This record gives sequence, C-alpha cells and structure tokens, in this order.
Amino acid sequence: MTGAMIGFLFSSGLLLVISGWARTRRPSLEQRLAPYVRDVHPYVLPRAHGAGVAGAVFGPSIRRTSEAIGDLLGGSASVSRRLVRLGSTTTLEDFRIRQVMWGGTGLAIATAASALLWTERGTQVPVLLVFCSLGFVGGVLACDSNLSSRVAAHERELQAEFPVVADLLALAVAAGESPVSGLERIMAVCHGALSDELARVVADIHTGTPMAQAFDALAARTGVTSIARFAEGLAIAVERGTPLVDVLHSQAADVREAARRELIEAGGRKEVAMMFPVVFLILPITVIFAFFPGYIGLHLTSGT
Repeated sequence: MTGAMIGFLFSSGLLLVISGWARTRRPSLEQRLAPYVRDVHPYVLPRAHGAGVAGAVFGPSIRRTSEAIGDLLGGSASVSRRLVRLGSTTTLEDFRIRQVMWGGTGLAIATAASALLWTERGTQVPVLLVFCSLGFVGGVLACDSNLSSRVAAHERELQAEFPVVADLLALAVAAGESPVSGLERIMAVCHGALSDELARVVADIHTGTPMAQAFDALAARTGVTSIARFAEGLAIAVERGTPLVDVLHSQAADVREAARRELIEAGGRKEVAMMFPVVFLILPITVIFAFFPGYIGLHLTSGT
C-alpha cells in the first residue's frame, strides 16, 4: 500500500507538471498576431508567459504573492507611470513578479546570514525572523528604487539628445519635408532613447493613429518638460499649420541653456565637497614638497 500510494502521488504530480507545461506551450492570440504586425509597428512584442515547467508550477503562487505585495505597498499608479516614462514593455503584473523575485533573493541572503549567526553566536530565533523579514522587504524596496533610478537615467538621456534632434527636425522641415518624414530621416541617422520614442510615434501614425493624437500621447507619457512642449508644439502645428522651424530652434536653445544652468548650479552645490581633496590631499603634498628639501638640508647640516 505504501508503494502504491507513493506511485499514485508521483504520477499525479507528473501529470500536473505535463499539463502545466502543455498550457504554457500553447501560443496566445497576441503571440500569433505579433509576427504579422511587427513590420508596421515594431513595438508590438509578445509577452513571455512563464518559463516552461517552472512557470507553470510556481507561476500562480508568485502571481498571488505579487498581487499581495501590490495591495500592501499601494502605489500601482506610480509604478505604472514610471514604467510608461521608461518606455518599457513590462506590465505592472510583471514588475510585481520581479519585486517578488528580488524579495526572495533578499530573503535567501538574510536566511543564510541568519543560519550563520544562529550556529556561530546562538542568536535568538525572533531576532533572526525579524532579520529575514527585513531582508525580504529590503529586496522589494530595492527593486522599486532600481526602477526609479532607471527612469531618471532614461530621462537624462532623453534631455541630452533633445537639442540635436530638434535642430535636425528643424532643418528637415525647413528643407520642405513634413514632420513625419523629418522624424523618419532622424531615426535613420540617430540612435538613442529619444529616437526610440519618436519611432513609437511614427509607428503609431503608420498603424492609423492621427498624427496630432500620436504627438499628444508622446507628451503625456514623457516626464521631460522640454520634450512634452516639443510634442505639444508639433501636435498644434499639425492641427493648425503654424510654422515649426523657429519654434524648434528656440526650444533647442532653451534646453541647452537649461543644461548649462544646471551644470553651473551643480558645481555651486559641490563647491564645498571639492574643497576636501584640495585641503586634505593636494595642499599637504604641496607643503611636503616645499619643506622637505629644507628639512633634509638642515638635518645634514646639524649632522656635520
């Protein structure tokens, strides 16, 4: 009876694993349609539904844990907004699952450290449990902080690329091209975060979205004020037929002036910090170089 029970449990588990694997191998409607629309909309990407057997076995539990974390932390609107500003194809659910993974990593590290403390120093179990809980919470918060830092770096890259893109678009429009043709020409010669955002705009236009609405969507999803004004100006120009060349040149000049002002302000804020290497490193070495030959000469004179 024991052998029969073990065989029954093993066969049931094997059937569950195989059925879950078969469900994950079945392509979804999005995955079937993506190869046919990717040529007109390159940002249509198939979502990854789990990782084979592991996704089928542990996916539901991880998804429930991620939903619980989302309910406890709140801020789902903030996370969604940051994902949109990053231009990522990751959904809110995928990000919550990634937070669970980071939290599990922090929990594993804290558990290993707790086991070491318990065996070496005999630390009390409640303290170790609190330490493990802090490890899980720290991993979750570290994932959120990593997203914020990625968004900030992405927006700095967008702001750094904007003056060049605005000048190139102004030259293309002044040469007689339409804004969309100018954007396509820019995408052919520029590669970066801003060109990727403009590629999304052009892809939306090619798939039937009105031009003004595509530019308004760019202004709504970006967190950079200058790029939002740029997209709104393009949308107004397309709707009303206003001139673009002077507006684009003035926006590029404003962004360059703002970058120069921010650099001067950053230097002013770090002026005190820059005094530390001067006072504690460069100045002592200069004094040593100035007085060391005299000290050696006095030492030789006193010795003779």
